[in-house]
Amino acid sequence: GAAMTDVELTRAITDELRKVAPETDPAALAGDRPIRESLDIDSFDFLNVLIGLGKTLGVDVPEADYGQLTTLDGMVRYFHGRV
Repeated sequence: GAAMTDVELTRAITDELRKVAPETDPAALAGDRPIRESLDIDSFDFLNVLIGLGKTLGVDVPEADYGQLTTLDGMVRYFHGRV
């Protein structure tokens, strides 16, 4: 299929974040700030977000790559090259 746009990716990420942090406001998420800090979610919830995103987007995210996925910008960049 066609590659997802950054806007679509951001929406998918936001949807996933809302499952653990229902009050997630994408406009309030600074792209370069750590998501866990911004939303005050623990590592377990954040792990579930990454796993859920991987499933939703059909991307296998190895644990070694988690460090690249700490910010919204990082997530968009990471998944952009893989979906």
